[in-house]
Amino acid sequence: MPLPDRLSAASARRIALAAQGFAEPRPTGPVTMRHVQRTIDRLGIVQIDSVNVLARSQYVPFFSRLGPYDTGLLDRARDRRPRRLVEYWGHAASLVPPSTIPLLRWRMERAREEAWGGMVRAEQEHPGLVQVILDEVRDRGPITSVELEAAIAHDAPRDRTEWGWNWSVVKRILELLFWAGEISSSGRTSQFARLYDLPERVLPPTAYAAPTPSDDEAHRQLVSISARAFGVATEFSLRDHFRLAPVAAREAIASLVADGELVPVRVEGWPRPGYLHAQARRPRRVQARALVSPFDSLVWERARTLDLFGFDYRIEIYVPAPKRRFGYYVLPFLLGDTLVARVDLKADRQAAAGAGVLRVQAAWAESGAPVQTPAELAAELHELAGWLGLGAVTVAGLGDLAPALAEQLRA
Repeated sequence: MPLPDRLSAASARRIALAAQGFAEPRPTGPVTMRHVQRTIDRLGIVQIDSVNVLARSQYVPFFSRLGPYDTGLLDRARDRRPRRLVEYWGHAASLVPPSTIPLLRWRMERAREEAWGGMVRAEQEHPGLVQVILDEVRDRGPITSVELEAAIAHDAPRDRTEWGWNWSVVKRILELLFWAGEISSSGRTSQFARLYDLPERVLPPTAYAAPTPSDDEAHRQLVSISARAFGVATEFSLRDHFRLAPVAAREAIASLVADGELVPVRVEGWPRPGYLHAQARRPRRVQARALVSPFDSLVWERARTLDLFGFDYRIEIYVPAPKRRFGYYVLPFLLGDTLVARVDLKADRQAAAGAGVLRVQAAWAESGAPVQTPAELAAELHELAGWLGLGAVTVAGLGDLAPALAEQLRA
C-alpha cells in the first residue's frame, strides 16, 4: 500500500480556508443571491441557534465570507419557493439544501428510537392528539406551536381534559413529528419560533419525490458533502459535520477513498490521520479578514480548530460568568490564514445614543499576532457594526488587546 501524502500544517490550513470560501476576496459590488448560493453550496450546512446577543447565528457565516449583505437574501433562500434551504437536524438544528433531505431519511426513520424520551412518551400517551396535530397542521400550516395549541383548544376543548395534555405535550409531539420528517419547517418567525407545515408544501417537488437512497449510499454522500466543505479533515470531523455514527462514517470514508474522491494524508502536527478531498484547492496564500461566529463550521469542531490554527476555543455561553476566561459570546478573528485574536461582542440595540452600539466586552490577542491586528480588527468591527445597523463601536477595556483596539477605533 502506498504511503499517505504529506501536508504541512500551513498547507492544510490554507486548503481548509479555501474550501470554506475564505481564499477569495469579498464581492466589491452588491452581494446577490448568486453569492449567497455559492456560499451555501460550499458549506453544505449552516447551523442555526436561538442566541441573539450579536445576530442570529445563521446570518453571520455569510457576512464573514461576503461582507455586508442584505440578510433578506438568506430569508428568501429559506422561506420562498422554490426553497434553496430547509431546516432539519443536521449538525444540531441546521439549514441544508433541499437535495440533502433525502440523504437524512434514515435519521427520520429512526426518530422514535433515537428521539428524546419526552417526545416519544408524549406520542405514546396521547395517540389521539397526534392525529389532531397532523390535521391542524394540514389545515392551518404554516403555524407555530403556540398558534397550534390555541387552535386545538378552540376546536376540541373537551379533548384537553380527556387526554390530560398540556401545552408542552403538543410541542413535544410536534418536535417528534419534525424529527421523523412527517412535519417540516417552512421558516422561523421574528421571535425565532419554528413554523410547522407539511413536507410536500415545504420541499421542492424534486426533493420531496426523490427516491430514498440506501443507508450506505446516504452516508457516503453526506461524508462527500463534508469532505468538500472541509477540504482536508480527520475522520471525526467528517462524521461530526452531520453527526454520523462512527461505523457508518468509516465505511463511507473507505468507499470514497477506494473511489479516489478522498486521499489519505498525514498532516504535520495532527495527532490523527487526515483525508484530503481530491478536488480541494491548494492556494499558496490566503489573505482573509473575518470575524467568525462560534457556530461557523470553520470552528465548530474544537479539536479541528486546535489542529488547524493552534487556537484553543470554547464557547462560554453556558459557563458561569465568574469562570469564563474570555467572555460570553466570543468570536475568533481571522487575519490572513491565522486566527490572531478573539473578541467578546454584543449588539446593544437599546443604547441611548442613536442607532445603537456594537460593544466589545473584551479583546484578546493570540501569541504572535501581527502588529496590524488592532487596525485590521477595528476596520472589521466597523464593517460589522454598519451591517448590523449600529452607529458606533465601543471597547470596555477588558483583555490585552483592548487598549490598542480602542486607540484604533478612536483614530
